[in-house]
Amino acid sequence: MRIRLISVGSRVPEWVESGYQEYARRLPREMPLELVEIPLARRHKNYNAQQCINQEGDAILKVLTPRDLVVALEVKGKPWTTEKLSEHLASWRTQGMDVALLIGGPDGLSDTCRARALQQWSLSALTLPHPLVRVILAEQIYRAWSILQGHPYHRE
Repeated sequence: MRIRLISVGSRVPEWVESGYQEYARRLPREMPLELVEIPLARRHKNYNAQQCINQEGDAILKVLTPRDLVVALEVKGKPWTTEKLSEHLASWRTQGMDVALLIGGPDGLSDTCRARALQQWSLSALTLPHPLVRVILAEQIYRAWSILQGHPYHRE
């Protein structure tokens, strides 16, 4: 099983890269967390948000495989607890699924990406900066894995 974090945008601060890598490296080799960066569509003075969303969505869909179980990160998605995420991880691992977690650009995900997703997950009702979402996801995946392993990292 592999988990790919497919994220629009590639220029992130060093602290984001460092935080993401800290948790990604803690995961075992049999459950690697890989980051796939999708270039941000060019935005100019009179840009069309929907065109940018569609362009980014097309780029995301190109990196997905038929084997991927796709989860879209959406503000209007369903909130999960860490325990629920650990249940999903266990299920995905048992089924031998590869998982693709989609993070859209500043204008969100395309309808085609949402349609490809089996699930829509909301990390928070708050609006979070997209780079920060990478760190939060990596930490939560590590925390969910630690629950499955009985590791003391997660304390209820």
